[in-house]
Amino acid sequence: MPELVHDDLAHLCAGGVSVVLDTAGGGLPTVLYWGPALSELSSADLVELRRATQAPFGDSRIDVPERVSVLPTPAEGWVGRPGIAGSSNGQAFSPLFRLLVTEIVERSETVATGFRYHAADPTAELDLALDVELTHSGLVRLRAALINQGSSTYQLDGLVLALPVPTRADELFDFTGRHTRERSPQRSPFQVGTHARESRQGRPGLDSPFLLAAGTTGFGWESGQLWGLHVGWSGNQVSYAERMYNGLKMIGGGELILPGEVRLERGEGYESPWLYGVFGSGLNEVSRRFHRFLRSRPRHPRTERPVLVNTWEAAYFDHDLPRLLELAERAAHVGVERFVLDDGWFLGRRHDSAGLGDWQVDPTVWPNGLKPLIHRVEELGMQFGLWVEPEMINLDSELAREHPEWIFRAGGREGIATRQQHVLDLGHPEAYAHIAGCLHALLNEYNIGYLKWDHNRMVVEAGHWPTGVPGVHRHTLAVYRLMDELRAAHPGLEIESCAGGGGRIDLEILNRTDRVWPSDCIDALERQQIQRYTQLLLPPELVGTHLGDAEAHSTRRRHHLGFRAAAAIWGHMGIEWDLTSTSPGKLDQVRRWVELHKQLRPLLHSGDVVVGDHPDPAVWINGVVAVDQSDAVFGITTVGRSVTFPPGRVSLPGLDPVKRYRVQPLPPSDHYPGTNQYPGWWDEGVVLSGRTLREVGVQIPAMFPEYTHILRARAVSA
Repeated sequence: MPELVHDDLAHLCAGGVSVVLDTAGGGLPTVLYWGPALSELSSADLVELRRATQAPFGDSRIDVPERVSVLPTPAEGWVGRPGIAGSSNGQAFSPLFRLLVTEIVERSETVATGFRYHAADPTAELDLALDVELTHSGLVRLRAALINQGSSTYQLDGLVLALPVPTRADELFDFTGRHTRERSPQRSPFQVGTHARESRQGRPGLDSPFLLAAGTTGFGWESGQLWGLHVGWSGNQVSYAERMYNGLKMIGGGELILPGEVRLERGEGYESPWLYGVFGSGLNEVSRRFHRFLRSRPRHPRTERPVLVNTWEAAYFDHDLPRLLELAERAAHVGVERFVLDDGWFLGRRHDSAGLGDWQVDPTVWPNGLKPLIHRVEELGMQFGLWVEPEMINLDSELAREHPEWIFRAGGREGIATRQQHVLDLGHPEAYAHIAGCLHALLNEYNIGYLKWDHNRMVVEAGHWPTGVPGVHRHTLAVYRLMDELRAAHPGLEIESCAGGGGRIDLEILNRTDRVWPSDCIDALERQQIQRYTQLLLPPELVGTHLGDAEAHSTRRRHHLGFRAAAAIWGHMGIEWDLTSTSPGKLDQVRRWVELHKQLRPLLHSGDVVVGDHPDPAVWINGVVAVDQSDAVFGITTVGRSVTFPPGRVSLPGLDPVKRYRVQPLPPSDHYPGTNQYPGWWDEGVVLSGRTLREVGVQIPAMFPEYTHILRARAVSA
């Protein structure tokens, strides 16, 4: 059984993880244990476990047994960040929820076991439904729904959920970043106090914490233990880690609610976003839990992810039909399967300070509409995709001139433009209807199978007209509703989440999208880190990885084609390069790399992502291992100059220790001109057990900086 229930104690177990919940005294559940799966527990074991984990009283402590629920409140004696902040005219600010009914949740493709707890505080006149679930892959999911049953308005200022972590979790790990430098990891000691990461940008942000974890000091990809969380919400959000003076440690998060943004009248409710908790013995196990969960979703992409070409860095705003047709022909020649027309196709859009909001094809640039381009793209065997930014508006647009009241603003001010644009309030019913109508019209007129949905501006001073009440919460729900509506009305439509690069990547937007754009930077060296850590949570088939020009447009750094292509094959491959100005020899090389990606695609988009720990920071090891461990591919990359030359052996993680594997380098990454220092096994391959390949490893070539070799490891008969 996935759960054992004994009176007010319950043991949930799935995916190698155990969670023990306690509702003693009729309160909300507290977590007695969360971590590696425990052996079979009896009812007596659960009682003993509770006794073993009960803390003693101490000086200056509340005179009741300490129990902190997953929705911690002052009424429990909790003096840290409260799970609920709000009041009814200054009252009901400290609710005490009593448990009414507990229901076992129904098993599904994603959920293995869990409970829905119904509770209420009759004095505060609040009802609560609390979901605690354990997925088949071992993720813990938490969500709360609050309903106001009182006659007074209840203003909700915050609702966060939290999970305890053990004493040995003494190091914090999360991410920061900026435009073209997303998902940069950072670590710090887990000291007394609160480590809070708040996004007030109307999206998780380019500096999103992405995953906030507490772990044993120095944990790596293959070593140590960590407990982490991810907030599944695409608007303002908060993640935090809190250590109390008594040693208790919690990690939590939820939506960051702006003042006055959520006001509940009688009978109205608020549902929090899902909070995802993950335990892992090393980051690789964290990655595996998230990937297997995402792949278990009914709406996860099942078809092969088509190699695409995107026109942005090839054409920018210069939409010249003959040139775009030539680009399409060259793209088809190298094996591209989807052609995406980026920014510049709609009314007045000759530069980035005009046109946003006017979502009609510009007849001055496209006198015959998009059909001539789409027709040729389809003749060449490719699908057609289109860039849109439905939530944004330029003041120099017909829409802004006709409906300035649809633009977010606060205090009667126009607000500060960012990237020459403002934000359209989709929480305004008329604005929503207008944008939805424009998108439906495009999708009805043209055979568009893919929308690259961008979001290039932070949502600040988001006042809803005419009241000025903050509108980020309502806007975020409207974006979800619009994406759901478009997909329902246009079966087969796929959507990419882009936000100035990787500014809106979370598990809730991924319930409506099929791909994310991790960064506007496609410099192959920068992408090593950006892609590695984006794929910590998201499997490769959801992460756009593009082959760019020799000189990266965002950094002016230059790389040879092999290094750029080796970075691009490691996800949902694309090309962002003006192939019309590329030599026939280079095109042939691109074609070979696209063929390699297609050869590896079934493995890359279904296997377990692994990263190898290596003592030399200049050597990075990335891999994907088939679920049955019969096949694997590894990329060995030098991101800098090694202290030693050659840099020694690398171990290959994730393989079956008993199986024997033939390891061989794959062309076109097997040999590079001007380099002849290859180890003895290189040309004919080597056969070793998975245990040997992990513990001993294989010698790699003498590699210059910024090179990648790709190795294939296939299981062989004994």
